[in-house]
Amino acid sequence: MAVAAHPLDRPVWSALSTRWKPLSLGDDAARRLAPEYGPFAASADTFPESLAALAALAPAEGVLVRLEAETQPVPPGLAVAFAADAVQMICDAVTPGEPDFAFAPLTDADAPEMLALALLTKPGPFAERTNRLGGFIGVRIGGRLAAMAGERMKPAGFTEVSGVCTHPDVRGRGYAAGLMRVVARRILERGEMPFLHAYADNAGAIALYESLGFRIRRPIHVTMLARA
Repeated sequence: MAVAAHPLDRPVWSALSTRWKPLSLGDDAARRLAPEYGPFAASADTFPESLAALAALAPAEGVLVRLEAETQPVPPGLAVAFAADAVQMICDAVTPGEPDFAFAPLTDADAPEMLALALLTKPGPFAERTNRLGGFIGVRIGGRLAAMAGERMKPAGFTEVSGVCTHPDVRGRGYAAGLMRVVARRILERGEMPFLHAYADNAGAIALYESLGFRIRRPIHVTMLARA
């Protein structure tokens, strides 16, 4: 009997077919996250009809983003705009330590500043309503949003720590690590497992995440698809 794939082997599809389903476009052959939340997409499998359904969800401009443990065929009519190797990390327990700075929940009122900070620092895909994916907290300095972290993909039983970024003017103060500790602990307290992704060549980020209690689960492929 075939062994079922782990939900994190296909984290985008696992999220789009469960807790992200109300925020998705498409059907059981292929889905994408609504564009205002982000560009993530996946097909249910690699059958031709599923790949064609995925291609139909591609925007006229911009990309769809896939995260897959195994390489996937390029759907007809699309081309690879970007591809990279990454690692997927999970956390069973956060290492001891508490933030030594003040932080607060971030809401829709903070969304423009959150998007501006994400566009400046490029922590990964971030759209105008990504903040609504959950759990975002931030640090303000002089009234300006200086750092943030939150949640993104949500397969059943798992939640991704994401949107972690710090303004270049205040890096090195431990904001990213402190905020990530809080977000990851809250996920664990809900009975879920925190996970995240990092580019395989980003040794500094991987070392930071390991210091917080994350460990590498497996390699994963990042692919951005655009209309050919």
